[in-house]
Amino acid sequence: MSISFRVLIPARYQATRLPGKPLLKFQNKTIIEHVYQQACASQACSVHIATDDERIAEVAKKFGAQVCMTHSNHRSGTDRIAQAVTEIGCDDDEIIVNLQGDEPQMPAANVRQVAELLAVNEQAAIATLYTRITDQHDYSDPDVVKLVTTNNQQALYFSRASIPFVRDEVLTERTNYPLFRHVGLYAYRAGYLKKFVSYQPTALEKLERLEQLRALENGDQIITDQCVAQPGIGVDTHSDFSRLLVSKH
Repeated sequence: MSISFRVLIPARYQATRLPGKPLLKFQNKTIIEHVYQQACASQACSVHIATDDERIAEVAKKFGAQVCMTHSNHRSGTDRIAQAVTEIGCDDDEIIVNLQGDEPQMPAANVRQVAELLAVNEQAAIATLYTRITDQHDYSDPDVVKLVTTNNQQALYFSRASIPFVRDEVLTERTNYPLFRHVGLYAYRAGYLKKFVSYQPTALEKLERLEQLRALENGDQIITDQCVAQPGIGVDTHSDFSRLLVSKH
């Protein structure tokens, strides 16, 4: 499918659980460089790193990335890339993929997939992806965000709770109802992104600490699909980084 889209990579230095993580190294490259390379491999028309930190900007420029400097008071990566689309001068109908700066093993195929998903669903405000859950630990883990969809793949709800609740059977690969793990990769049109950040944080968003619920609470459609390639390890904690160092992905 022939489409045009941009990738914006929000990256901050002062992460609560693992400060400085974009500049941690594995396989002789920083995490942010791995993310950037995956974004470039998606055949995006442009890739920008959006950051408020000069250390990240300096490293990014050395490996050839375009950098957009943003304010330091943004509450989320979405707010950061919303500023970046204005700074870059994106047209309202341009497709923007939000690839988080702590996803060094996110396959380029998934980055392109989420952009194409939005392109073919003109009524959707946001596109995002998921994988199947077959493991009881993941199903019960509040750090694993679960997703329930309609039959035509529109998101009904996202939660840290175990949804849908499997009441009368043990969770196995043969569980009849598909259980989905949300993958935090998003596509939006630039005009909608500006609209989204104008919304006030909503009640469910605050309860679950899940920003995408803001869109659902405001009646906006989120279209979803299963990842075409298995995502690798995202880096939120020291434990995640340790697993990344020994991974063979």
